[in-house]
This record gives sequence, C-alpha cells and structure tokens, in this order.
Amino acid sequence: MSQISSGPRVIVALDYPDADAALAVASRLNPSQCRLKVGFELFVSAGPALIERLHALDFQVFLDLKFHDIPNTVAGACRAAARLGVWMVNVHAAGGRPMMAAAREALESVVTTGQRPLLIAVTVLTSMDEADLAGCGVNRTVPEQAHYLAALTHAAGLDGVVCSAHEAGALKSAFGEPFLRVTPGIRPADAALGDQKRVMTPGEAICLGSSHLVIGRPVTQAHDPAAVLTAINQEIAAAA
Repeated sequence: MSQISSGPRVIVALDYPDADAALAVASRLNPSQCRLKVGFELFVSAGPALIERLHALDFQVFLDLKFHDIPNTVAGACRAAARLGVWMVNVHAAGGRPMMAAAREALESVVTTGQRPLLIAVTVLTSMDEADLAGCGVNRTVPEQAHYLAALTHAAGLDGVVCSAHEAGALKSAFGEPFLRVTPGIRPADAALGDQKRVMTPGEAICLGSSHLVIGRPVTQAHDPAAVLTAINQEIAAAA
C-alpha cells in the first residue's frame, strides 16, 4: 500500500456546474497549498479536458466519481482514470472486495513506472446518519458500518477510505497510519453546515486521525479563497 503522500493535506472540492466557474476559483488558489477534487457534475459537464487544464495549472486532481458496478466495468473506468494522470480515484466499498481488487489491479496494469493513482473507497457518506442507514436496510451503527467497509477495503489492498472524521481515529488505529482517511464534512468553526450531518473543524479532524481533508464551499465561496485556505493550513499545522 502507498504511504501517505507528501504535499497538501487539503483537497478543495470544485463543486461547480461548468469548467469556467471551476477554473476561475482554481486560478485563485496555490497548488502548493491544496489539491483539487472533481466530482460528478463537473466531470460530466467538462470532461477529461478539464483535468488536463487543472494539471496545466500544476494541481493534483482527485477524481471523485465513486465507481460502483460489476468488477470488469469498474476496472475499465479506473484504467481510463489512470490514463488521465489523476492523483487519486475512488470507488464505493459497498461494491465488494472483488470489485475493489479489480480496480486496484487495473490501475497497476496501466502505470508500469512511477506512482499509480491512489485508490480509496467510500465507506459511509457524511450526509448519512444511522436513520439513513436503517432506511437502506443496514442495521449497523455508522461507526460499525464504516469499520466493516474499511476492513473490506484494507483486505482488497486499497490505499485508504473516504470516511467521516468521527471514524478516522478508530480506522487509523485499526489499519495503520499508511491507510488513508480522506474526510469530507470539514467546516471551519464559523462556516454553515450545508447538507452535511457529521462535520468537524480542520484542526479537530487532523487531531482525531484524518490524513486528508475535503473542503468545498468554505473555501470556494469565500470572498478571498486563498486567504481562507491559508488559515485552514495554519490550523492544520498547529494541530499536527
């Protein structure tokens, strides 16, 4: 498994409907201070060309498409992501160990020299609580479900998981420091919760065991995104 990579621990979520809006924000940020996340809406709108443009600005990109399908289909999608040169890609752990193993093998088959894209798996979305899990037929608590799926991910040989900061410490203890804990739902103390239910400040998340923090609107909708990002990185440095 990959060690926690050097470089910024903040991943700024470019949750925009088109390339122009995303690039306008990216141009105001420093690639030495953050990586960027491209999700469903933006990738469907702007496609691989946007990834190339973000790379041209020297940003590393987390392609957040949460692949979840039969193993062969997910493997093909991961091969395509690797050819784009992204830094990280993810799948849903609920797709099962064979699917995750196929994804990892696909990435390894494409990148024969150098570092392949990191591969992580989503455990429990930070927008979900235990009532939501129960509505999906899952009778475990959120921490129990996150640990169960993280164990499955670890066994499949992936680099880490997407989880809430509330579960990060337990997963770090269970699976070790190199197993990444990428945590959305991060909000500075004075920021609105938005659609997240299980949230934490950047400093709290780092102290509890998050390896990387996904932060969107508190940075991208700020009057001065670069200043907010600098403050967040200072909070992380103080907490580390």
